[in-house]
Amino acid sequence: MIIAWIVLVASAAWVGFAYIGYPVVLALLARVSPRPIRRADVAPSLTIVIAVHNGATRLGRKLEDTLALSYPRPFEVVVASDGSTDGTDDVARAMAARGVRLVRNELRQGKEAAQAAAIASASTDVIVFTDLAAVLSPDALSAIVRPFADPRVGCVSSEDRVANEGGEGTYVRMEMALRRWESEATTLVGLSGSFFAIRRELCDPWPSELASDFRCALETARRGLRAVSEPAATASFGVIESPAHEWRRKVRTVRRGIAVLSAYRRLLHPRYGRVAFSLWGHKVARFTAPFALVLLLLASAVAATRDALAAVLLAAQLAGYALGVAALLVPRVARFGPARLISFFLLVNASMLAAWRYHWRGERAVIWEPTRR
Repeated sequence: MIIAWIVLVASAAWVGFAYIGYPVVLALLARVSPRPIRRADVAPSLTIVIAVHNGATRLGRKLEDTLALSYPRPFEVVVASDGSTDGTDDVARAMAARGVRLVRNELRQGKEAAQAAAIASASTDVIVFTDLAAVLSPDALSAIVRPFADPRVGCVSSEDRVANEGGEGTYVRMEMALRRWESEATTLVGLSGSFFAIRRELCDPWPSELASDFRCALETARRGLRAVSEPAATASFGVIESPAHEWRRKVRTVRRGIAVLSAYRRLLHPRYGRVAFSLWGHKVARFTAPFALVLLLLASAVAATRDALAAVLLAAQLAGYALGVAALLVPRVARFGPARLISFFLLVNASMLAAWRYHWRGERAVIWEPTRR
């Protein structure tokens, strides 16, 4: 019983730190000990990179929207085709006269390999990356470069917008709040892969096997610079309606995140101060919370045989899991906001367990499959 209660309390504390403790401490740190940066209306030379695999049906609209973005000086747009076979390249070539350039990898090697090919051909001050699905605000380019007025800033992330009151929408809003506090108190430990900017000199090397949005934030921190969020630079998305699509996206994202975390594990050392704190709180705690949830359930079941409080805790967990599973399976239940939120929480944590299984088996997620929204 003593061991069961120790495991129960420790597991609950770890989950609590991941989802409540870290955000609270971070918010307090941002309030009482902020590290402000300087923002100004600057206009560095830009290369906008759009990595695409078989995106012909949406690329034309994306390019039109990108070319229409407001910016004080001309910028170049590079379509990085990752072994596309559906006419993507033809769409890009058709807009060559308007400043769109095509860079193609003949073999499909993954998003980062396509980005690397585009970077190799760029000589501008700043590289901006954006995805097909991201709808950028009209002044997004001018907004996302403003923090580069501060030489301590190495990369800048946009803020995501998802029109959804539960599930993914709530998760995104929580992530954006964390990024704002991390920007104010320490440094981002992850960027929005759909829209972010980085100084050109930080782009070498560009490993094709590591997720660029996560790795760029950590590489920036490793070099003693800041990764920050810019609330005025927004990217909007449609909702992922299919739990199956969300499952695949989360498994792939966490698999790639674990690989980056492993490559930059030295930043977890306390000598990295606030960077290490954010990496432990935002990534390590989140990635390992599913194991704590499993231990919490098992310890509660053991302790519930002799303790009424543990029995109540066990019943609450089982009821919550049952409601979440019902929301995944029954559309009518999913209309209930709390049920939809719990179902998304279960989906996310179960996908993390699946991602760890792939990682332990040595299976890395390099080839990228764009999520349908």
